[in-house]
Amino acid sequence: MPVQGTVAEGFENVRDAFAEVVAAEPGLSAQLAVHVRGRRVVDVWAGDGVSGDSLLALYSSGKGAAHLVVALLVQDGILDLDRPVAHYWPQFAAEGKGELPLRELVGHRAGVIGVDGGMSPDELADDRLLAQRLAGRRPYWRPGSAYGYHALTIGALTGEVVRRASGASLQQVYEQRVRAPYGLDFYLGLPEHAEARYLPVQPLMPEQQAIADRHAPAPDSLMGVAFNLNATPPTDLVAYANTRAVRARGPASGGSVGSARGLATLYAAAISEVGGRPPLLNPGTLSEFTKPHAIGTDLVTGEPDHFLLGFEAQAMRYPELGADAFGHSGAVGAQSFADPSSGVAYSYTRRRFSFGGGGGAPENRRLVAAVMRAARQH
Repeated sequence: MPVQGTVAEGFENVRDAFAEVVAAEPGLSAQLAVHVRGRRVVDVWAGDGVSGDSLLALYSSGKGAAHLVVALLVQDGILDLDRPVAHYWPQFAAEGKGELPLRELVGHRAGVIGVDGGMSPDELADDRLLAQRLAGRRPYWRPGSAYGYHALTIGALTGEVVRRASGASLQQVYEQRVRAPYGLDFYLGLPEHAEARYLPVQPLMPEQQAIADRHAPAPDSLMGVAFNLNATPPTDLVAYANTRAVRARGPASGGSVGSARGLATLYAAAISEVGGRPPLLNPGTLSEFTKPHAIGTDLVTGEPDHFLLGFEAQAMRYPELGADAFGHSGAVGAQSFADPSSGVAYSYTRRRFSFGGGGGAPENRRLVAAVMRAARQH
């Protein structure tokens, strides 16, 4: 399938790398967008039915938008990272969580990764409903003593703090402060009029799914709980994203929908002037949220040094990036980030689940390397 779209002069190698990625996986539909210092330099796509305007299920990519909202409210003085979560949300104090500061919650250190018996589809689609269920729950480890990926709960937990402190939902703050002003094609709550551009997510190939099933975590393991495999029936991520209620409500942990263009512009706006607007994050806020905050091994994923403050650390995955590069992957294999030292904002999206991605499909390594080679010479 031929690559469509445009690249700026000097970024032809990125188009070539993207073409090799698409050719290596028959049937792949994908998008790639890159900004350098606020200017879009790569906007390419390939695959049956996909265009630069197509909207894809991007799962945990929404956590990046959610953490950006938290960062903005900290910057505004509405949230204080060192106040206990219970200061904003008294019900959260139950079961020994009363002293946990907000920064520890944002840093995936609360231990509130799920509930015994699993969460219902209605709860997973509705952050406020899920927050009510989680508030009184016993954590799976002593809060603040370790960290582990809150895969399906972090957006509801931080979202409830945002709602109580600001009077608006996290999704509303994102819409008003970030998505609408920049016209981003990246949504936490996909409007009905945009549904025609949504391409349903595709599962793994059958032979890959068989391998994945053999290596699936035990339902009662920390990873099983975090991904709601302890529910009856266990959560099917393909069905989850392809449910209109999930897309309409936009749960911040995993219900995001958008394009590579939209996500790349979001990260560009976080660190660079875009459309005549100054960067969303000032230097102090950027420094606070891009410091290592999770040293050691993630109890859920097993990944070392997984997080900065909320955002996933990117230099561990892509050594071409600076230590303060921040962003988030999405279960389908999507990867998006900003690299403040180079001014690069990157987003790769794909329609079909990746095999062996482990947080961003493996081909991101080739694509990121190509982007950074071109950016260094730009």
